[in-house]
Amino acid sequence: MEEIYLVGGRLNMVLTLPDGQATDKSGRVYPDSFCQEHEIPLIKCRSINDETAIKSVKERQLDWLFVIGWSQIVGPEMLATPTQGCIGMHPTLLPDGRGRASIPWAILRGLESTGVTMFKLDEGVDTGDVLGQVAFPLSENSTATDVYGKVLDAHRQLIRDHWEALACGLLKGVPQDSAAATYWPGRRPEDGEILRSMTVNEALTLVRATTHPYPGAFWRGRDHVIRVWSATSSADSSGCTFRCKDGWIRAIEFKDESI
Repeated sequence: MEEIYLVGGRLNMVLTLPDGQATDKSGRVYPDSFCQEHEIPLIKCRSINDETAIKSVKERQLDWLFVIGWSQIVGPEMLATPTQGCIGMHPTLLPDGRGRASIPWAILRGLESTGVTMFKLDEGVDTGDVLGQVAFPLSENSTATDVYGKVLDAHRQLIRDHWEALACGLLKGVPQDSAAATYWPGRRPEDGEILRSMTVNEALTLVRATTHPYPGAFWRGRDHVIRVWSATSSADSSGCTFRCKDGWIRAIEFKDESI
């Protein structure tokens, strides 16, 4: 939204969730002050597909609707409501990495690079025509925090690179190669458990993949849980350490949570 206004664009309306919904989701934002500053009508609804949302888009005869961060599948009626269509942003280089938990999986899978894809939504999941992509490298030390920041920067770059063509109706999509598609499953908080059966490298990778803004990795004791956001390998068991299959890791940023 900020980048659209920086490149001279404007928004006719903004849809967002009610204030009390999805409060624990990473990346949850409240656009109230931005909308007030720029005099943008702000509508709050529980689903991108509900009657209020569809009616609001129809009344304003929107050309394009950006649907970003909703974690909801856009239904056929909403897809057909804007005159040009709906646009999504996905934090992988589609068709690789369709699905969920894109940032953690990029780290867990040891990818050398990832990126963000701007694409036209269709009735599939992350299957629509690609409108633009921005790639960036990953390293063996990349954390979810690092990648999250690069993803946000890539969103801005995609707007800078393609806004003029989008606004003029000249931006053309490229169909995805479905034969090359990969699918990444969703992840649950309990998937962040550090297990003794893991190698030191596997445990440290898990910590990097689940750190801020995600819930963090954790080690489960008999009567408490240690929540871990950063860690390093250790030669011994001194400090807050956990035993792995082939050595020890030491928590650097952590919190002891009683069960």
